[in-house]
Amino acid sequence: EQTLYCELAGRDRKAYNELRDYYRAELSGRVEELGLEKAKIHVLEALLRLRQAACHRGLLDEKQARTMGPKLETLLEQVREVIAEGHKALVFSQFTSLLAIVRHHLDEAGIVYEYLDGRTRKRAEKVKRFQGDPACPLFLISLKAGGHGLNLTAADYVFILDPWWNPAVEAQAIDRAHRIGQTRRVFASRIICRDTVEEKILELQKTKRKLADAIVSADNSLIRSLTAEDLELLLS
Repeated sequence: EQTLYCELAGRDRKAYNELRDYYRAELSGRVEELGLEKAKIHVLEALLRLRQAACHRGLLDEKQARTMGPKLETLLEQVREVIAEGHKALVFSQFTSLLAIVRHHLDEAGIVYEYLDGRTRKRAEKVKRFQGDPACPLFLISLKAGGHGLNLTAADYVFILDPWWNPAVEAQAIDRAHRIGQTRRVFASRIICRDTVEEKILELQKTKRKLADAIVSADNSLIRSLTAEDLELLLS
């Protein structure tokens, strides 16, 4: 397992910083007025938007969906290398809108793939094709659809495009490839944008695992562990 870091730059960095500054100012006022506990819904919304901005600005502005972006560049570079060496890979995201952007760029690059999300029919056929067809080296999977119940041992590389902070759920995704019948080492990579809320949450994850889970699950009982200092770190 490894973490691959990429850097926001230019318009991507500008868009992220503007959003971060907006939420920093807005949440400061809401927390002061309502208290942290009553403002938690607004906190969760802010963290979601910032995570989306770190992934690709097209998640917040559909007009930007056809642009590349640093995280996508990193993924495509890795995917091309894996395919050139004769391997197969899984790509996970919890945002189907992000997978749609990835699909557009894979189509443009002529890279063959299978796709599965919660609305996909004939899942077994898609799994069978990926497992058995040498010409299909990539499988894009949404978190909700593919977190469990899939056996994809044809893959020995896993890319987590927007890391979710519940380690058990992340492990379930990686285990789609690392299952009985897998004869090779499985390499799992998380793609993180530096100096964004993604990197900040990794810092918190080391000491506040329950908080990290809450950011994804919106579990109100867990989000109570968020302190003003934690929020300040996330928006720094």
